[in-house]
Amino acid sequence: MCLTHFSRVDTTNTMPAAGPDPKLEGLRKQIDALDAQLVELLNARARVVVEIGKLKQQNNAPIYAPDREKAVLEKVRALNKGPLPDRCMEAVYRELMSGSFALEKPLRIGFLGPHGTFSHAASVRKFGSSVEYVPLADIPGVFDHVVRGHVDYGLVPVENSIGGGIVDTLDAFLHSSAKICAEVRITVHHYLLSREPWEKVRTIYSKPEVFSQCRKWLGAVAKDRDVQPAASTSKAAELAGQTPGVAAIGTRIAGELHNLRVLFENIEDDPENETRFLVIGREPARRSGDDKTAVMFTTAHKPGALAEVLDVFKENGINLTDIEKRPSKKVNWEYYFFIDAQGHADDAAMQRAIGEARKHCLQLTVLGSYPRATEVL
Repeated sequence: MCLTHFSRVDTTNTMPAAGPDPKLEGLRKQIDALDAQLVELLNARARVVVEIGKLKQQNNAPIYAPDREKAVLEKVRALNKGPLPDRCMEAVYRELMSGSFALEKPLRIGFLGPHGTFSHAASVRKFGSSVEYVPLADIPGVFDHVVRGHVDYGLVPVENSIGGGIVDTLDAFLHSSAKICAEVRITVHHYLLSREPWEKVRTIYSKPEVFSQCRKWLGAVAKDRDVQPAASTSKAAELAGQTPGVAAIGTRIAGELHNLRVLFENIEDDPENETRFLVIGREPARRSGDDKTAVMFTTAHKPGALAEVLDVFKENGINLTDIEKRPSKKVNWEYYFFIDAQGHADDAAMQRAIGEARKHCLQLTVLGSYPRATEVL
């Protein structure tokens, strides 16, 4: 269901039951026949996937290939002539790829837990419902589990369109060998969740950051309700599931986990609020033809050192899409810089730029190259 901003979900059904319609029954029989063909074709596809999985395991190749994922989705968009929108087709194929992972080799995906958080929701949108999800206590823990091989990949937030860079993720790169192999862009939507009707709700729980992103709705619709902080949106949903008169602001997946109804959806102030997540693994991704490369460096202690590094990329015709800085935590007023550059580390221009940039840096590390996310999930 797609409703407008601040919409309340109406679950009642006032339409009378329709009687048998011969034309309708005929169309449904067409759908049944097409479904039979689809199931047969999907399983034929799955049998090929199993053979691919055997070859990958023989060659010790990674099961998840970000460049192949991007190529498949681009092909689907090119083949799609409607009436189904591209977004719907992509969702179907993401679930197909998720099932393919399970057939080839079950994947374990680590994320910032608990279940029901925005990181969990982003993980499911990226990898589908047929892989195993492992909730972890903090972002450094996600990095650690990836490096130690306890999970195959991790998903961590790196940037929010309103709040900026996620410092815990940037700092984790200072001490980890994990490589970026994909990115995910997620639109942040907030839902009011409860097991009771709105009229009985007296208290609303959520994270303080979420309340700040829903000020307009709280002031316009919930001004007479008590607002209380919770450790996470998932914890808020748990409280709403256990306590009479309580609602939570959180993700739709948190509502499903705790058997809550969506009372209001899309209650965020900014419907364009977006969070970018990174998929981290032990190996970098291959070239897809539309890539970004993340680089971390600290400059020499001399005037204009940062400008010299940035000029190197400009001179090599490489566009920088983002730059962040973090204290080194080793020496006062020493900083690490993080940049995203368009192109892959194997591209000749990028290799030249990185080689020249090293001359102006005390340390430079390529954090990974990965396909650029062109769609918001």
